[in-house]
Amino acid sequence: MASVEDIRADMVAEQEDLDALVAGLDESDWARPTPAEGWSVGDQIGHLAYFDAAAVRALTTPARFRAEVEAVVTQGTDFTEHHLDEHRAMSSRDLLHSWRRGRQDLLRAVVAADPGVRVPWYGPPMSLASFVSARLMEAWAHGQDVADGVGAVRAPTDRLRHVAHVGVRSRPFSYTVRGRQPPPEPVSVELVAPSGGRWDWDAEGSVAVVKGSALGFCLVVTQRRHLDDTDVVTEGPRAREWMEIAQAFAGPPGPGRRPGQFAPLG
Repeated sequence: MASVEDIRADMVAEQEDLDALVAGLDESDWARPTPAEGWSVGDQIGHLAYFDAAAVRALTTPARFRAEVEAVVTQGTDFTEHHLDEHRAMSSRDLLHSWRRGRQDLLRAVVAADPGVRVPWYGPPMSLASFVSARLMEAWAHGQDVADGVGAVRAPTDRLRHVAHVGVRSRPFSYTVRGRQPPPEPVSVELVAPSGGRWDWDAEGSVAVVKGSALGFCLVVTQRRHLDDTDVVTEGPRAREWMEIAQAFAGPPGPGRRPGQFAPLG
């Protein structure tokens, strides 16, 4: 298990890679559509900026943050559209600066946090390590949308291990978020790392297995590619069932991507 310090360093590296991708874009490029319906490149960065700021509040003023979440649930407001509207009013330069400032605030909050804290969020509270992994996952996943929107190809790195771990751990959530009971049967996961090594999540007594590249698995669990457009293969009905609904991020069930929307991986 990686330390909080290691995950934190990888989170920063993931954010910086995305920063390098968007920093050189023209203003018109920020308006390009991404595979997330109705979302532009700028919307992806605005989304990250909003939730990085929310993450700071969750770490530094957890009671206030929990009250905010309760208000959203009670009022039923579409806070996603609200925060997107706020960032859409910014120029790309101002939005980029806002995201950068927020990332620094988040990093300071993570460094100052008690390693044993349970951090509130929009789903169940998380350990600090899981919380930082989730922010890394968000940067990587929304970075994929940006890359797809501008036609860039990103080289996968071994930072995907954190994304994959969140994906494995979120298997029960993938069911409960859809109002379904998580099945008791375990599923093992066997992935090939970008560097060529092997990452295993062995489930005792499992007869179902998910296999493939770490990139393919991470694209599926973050719903950036349809399962059929990746090199991920499943053995056993429970493995296929999970991969068809896998969701590593908090919030309501996402629509995912259509089969054939992208060239097959591998």
